[in-house]
Amino acid sequence: MARPEPLGIKRIEAIHYYVRRIERSQRFYTELLGFRELGRSSPALEREGGQTSRLFGARDCQVLVSAPESERSRAARFLRKHPEGIGTIIFEVEDAQRAFDLLDGRGGTPIDEIYRAEDDGGSLASFSITTPFGDTTFRFVERKGYRALMPGFEHYDAPVGRDNPYGFDHFDHITSNFQTMSPALLWMEHVLGFERYWDIEFHTRDVSLEEGHTGSGLRSVVMNDPLSEVKFANNEPLRPFFKASQINLFNEDHRGDGVQHVALAVDDILPCVRGLRAAGVKFMPTPGSYYDALPGRIESAGIGGIDEDLEVLRELEILVDGEAERRYLLQIFLEDSASYYDDPESGAFFFEIIQRKGDDGFGAGNFRALFESIERQQVAEGRRPDEQPSGGPS
Repeated sequence: MARPEPLGIKRIEAIHYYVRRIERSQRFYTELLGFRELGRSSPALEREGGQTSRLFGARDCQVLVSAPESERSRAARFLRKHPEGIGTIIFEVEDAQRAFDLLDGRGGTPIDEIYRAEDDGGSLASFSITTPFGDTTFRFVERKGYRALMPGFEHYDAPVGRDNPYGFDHFDHITSNFQTMSPALLWMEHVLGFERYWDIEFHTRDVSLEEGHTGSGLRSVVMNDPLSEVKFANNEPLRPFFKASQINLFNEDHRGDGVQHVALAVDDILPCVRGLRAAGVKFMPTPGSYYDALPGRIESAGIGGIDEDLEVLRELEILVDGEAERRYLLQIFLEDSASYYDDPESGAFFFEIIQRKGDDGFGAGNFRALFESIERQQVAEGRRPDEQPSGGPS
C-alpha cells in the first residue's frame, strides 16, 4: 500500500492551553520559565469568543493560554469536562487548502471551512479538525507574511519579561495518553500521513517490590511526520495491573484521553536546569540509585562516554540515555501542574526539557525512570489505587 502523501506540516507553531486563572500562567511562564509575554486578545476578540488569552514565547516555543469569561467559550466548555490542559495543537503548514483537501479526502473531520484573513503584512488561512486525542483539536495555519497570531490578537510593541534566558528552542515532541491507542495510531498513519518511528513496552515490577504496591506498565509508540519530523509519542496502559498504570491514572485525572507532556528542546541543558531550579521551578525527583548505576548503563548502551560530569548530572537530577557511541540525549521532567499547585483541577500536564547530542530516540531507559518517578510521586501523594485482581469489578 502506498504511503499517504504528507500534509505539508512545517512545524508545531503553538500549543493552546486552557486555564481557570490566567494570572497564574503569567507568573509561571514569565517569572519561572523565562518566556516573554508577546501579546493578548483584543477586547473585540474577547467579546466574540467569551475568553481572554495571552501568548507566551521563547524562540519557536509558543504557548497560547486562555481563560473563560463566559460559559459559552471554548475554554469554559473544555474546563467543564477536564482539568486545565491542552485543548488545541496548532501546526504551521505550507498550503492550507492542500492540507484541508488531503485530510477531508482521507476521512478527517474538519470543524470548519478554511478561514482566510489579511493584514498589512500578508495573508492567513486556517482550519481545525477533531482528533482521537480526547477533546484536543488540531489547527492548521498557513502564513504568507501575516504577522499576528490570529485576527483580533494584539502583539505588544515591547514584549513583557526576559528574553529566553534558559535557551528554549523548539517543541521536540508531544506525548499523549490513551486508554487504547490503536485508533489514534491508525488515524495518525492513514489520516495525517505519519509513520511509525519508535516503540517500547515495560512493566515496573521492581517498583512493586520496593514500594509494596502493584507497579504499573506502559506501551508506547512514537509517530513521525516524514516532512517536518514533528513527532508524537503515544502511550497506553499495559497489563497486568492495568488500572494501577499511571497512564490509566492520567486518564482518570484528566477525565479522558489527552496530552500528557510537551518536550522543550535546548542546546545546553546544564545551565538551563540550574537556572530554572534557582528560579524556583520544581522537577520530578530522580533517586540516587539511578546515578549509582549510570556509568554501567552508559557502557552497556554503547555510548562509550559523555561530555558531562556525572556528579553535576546527579546534582541537577538530569537523565541520560542513548544507543550509539558518543550519541546520547539528556532530559528532565518538571512536576505536573496538579502537584505543583497542590490542586487536582490544575491538571496532570507537565513539561519535559531535552538536549539531543546526536541521538534521535526517546531514551528507553529514561522512559522507565520517568515512569517510576511519576509512580513514586503518586504513592507519596496517595493517588495510586489498589489494583483489583483479574476478574474483579471494573
